[in-house]
Amino acid sequence: MSPNSIKICCIGAGYVGGPTMAMIAKQCPDIEVNVVDINEARIAAWNSDSLPIYEPGLQEVVQEARGRNLHFTTEVSESIEKSDVIFISVNTPTKTFGIGAGRAANLEFVEKCARQIAESSHSHKIVVEKSTLPVRTAEAVKRILQSATNPNASFDVLSNPEFLAEGTAVKDLLNPDRVLIGGECPDAIEKLAGIYGRWVDAERILKTNLWSSELSKLTANAFLAQRVSSINAISALCEATGADVDEVANAIGTDSRIGPKFLKSSVGFGGSCFQKDILNLVYLCEHFGLHEVAAYWEQVIIMNDYQKRRFSTRIVHTMFNTVSDKRIAVWGFAFKKDTNDTRESAAIYVCRDLLEERARLTIYDPQVKLEHIKRDLEYLMVNEFGELSEHHRKLIDSNVEVASSAEAAASGAHAIAVLTEWDEFKEVDFDAVYQAMKKPAFLFDGRNLLDREKLAQNGFEVHAIGKP
Repeated sequence: MSPNSIKICCIGAGYVGGPTMAMIAKQCPDIEVNVVDINEARIAAWNSDSLPIYEPGLQEVVQEARGRNLHFTTEVSESIEKSDVIFISVNTPTKTFGIGAGRAANLEFVEKCARQIAESSHSHKIVVEKSTLPVRTAEAVKRILQSATNPNASFDVLSNPEFLAEGTAVKDLLNPDRVLIGGECPDAIEKLAGIYGRWVDAERILKTNLWSSELSKLTANAFLAQRVSSINAISALCEATGADVDEVANAIGTDSRIGPKFLKSSVGFGGSCFQKDILNLVYLCEHFGLHEVAAYWEQVIIMNDYQKRRFSTRIVHTMFNTVSDKRIAVWGFAFKKDTNDTRESAAIYVCRDLLEERARLTIYDPQVKLEHIKRDLEYLMVNEFGELSEHHRKLIDSNVEVASSAEAAASGAHAIAVLTEWDEFKEVDFDAVYQAMKKPAFLFDGRNLLDREKLAQNGFEVHAIGKP
């Protein structure tokens, strides 16, 4: 397999598969890259000028390679058959049923991919796990691939987990901290390393065994989430004692043994990876009888849930112990800025709590649409109560609306809750916003994004995470 004859197929056109394959196609114009998905609407969006996901710089990368050597298609079997390297990049959500429900990863889609690869292959393939998977999943994938009926089909399985941060995915792909490749076949490892090596320095391409690679992804996310939960735990103590969490974080972050990253206190972490991967890690530890280790990592999730509840409770208590029929402007619904991803966003849980208190929510997010907001709130209600009751459906339909801007959301509101750190919120005309709000005008900064002193001068009563 010479580099200039490599054909790549990626199964899954989501937040990982789409951007990763677009970058490979951009950096390697001689390599044919096919991204496949059975979701026709998603593929149509990838082939349009309105991509299904928002990432700064992604549109330009896709447009450069699309139609040249980057193709988005629903022809899964055909793409598998003609490819040399096949990436599995499908969703691995937390199970909601059966053994391991609420903790273990649901590997249904991974297994279906492996079976389709086995059925559609007629030559040697390098199969690459790109999805975040539990340790030893590669063993199951290999066993399924061995069921291939074509005698000319053979397989090497590699683990190549992604370490992208949403909102900076294009930068992370272009200049990654590391590319991790785990496997048992040195030739297969080198072939995949050769693709990344077209633009990534060799010293940043790490090679391990399969199991170390699979576990490294879960461990990396667990450690990052642990730091967030740690500083959030301290934020509660800061509020109780009069300390400032940002000053504490800055003080400990200057210690070279600790470092400053992921010490930004907030309403809580979200996204598709942190909670799912930690729960998966907890399940693995319990499976192997490591109950104390499982309890240690589960506390990271417990603290994150506590931080979200603490924020919504503070809003209610501060606003005279009732938000019933009060209008609250929610600024931001995505789990972080520069993405339209709302998975496990803290905003969903805070909005749920406020709706239960009968608040009227006016939500503004520059990238998230009303139908997605209502979908997320309904999905959360179903998960918690087993069904979406008529009461909750009416509550969402009647008490949730979206605004065209942050200013419009705040007009006539009793309070503002900043739940995503979009840069544009710092540029708002707060004099005008204050004048248009009910008094006293409360502002709850769940991201410590805004200048508290200036807001106080404007007349706002400001409450921020970890601030006295």
